[in-house]
Amino acid sequence: MNKTEFVDVVAEKAGMTKKETKVVVESVLEAIQEAVGEQKDVNLTPLGKFKVTERAARKGRNPQTGEEIQIPAKLAVKFSPSKQFKESVN
Repeated sequence: MNKTEFVDVVAEKAGMTKKETKVVVESVLEAIQEAVGEQKDVNLTPLGKFKVTERAARKGRNPQTGEEIQIPAKLAVKFSPSKQFKESVN
């Protein structure tokens, strides 16, 4: 499902126009992105949790040359689905 299809489904369930729903969905996604960008956890109870984690520096290899390279440490976003969400998949 892409974003347009998602907006259509939410609009139907909420009884809103697609235009209004698109604004709401984009606002929610933007708010999540901003919070995670500020290294804050975002816990959406029925869905799961977005969390910023730190990846340690490590050694890697260039697949073309086989040369060993150093990969620097960086921040990454991790999503952990809630128990309720996991159960809905099965």
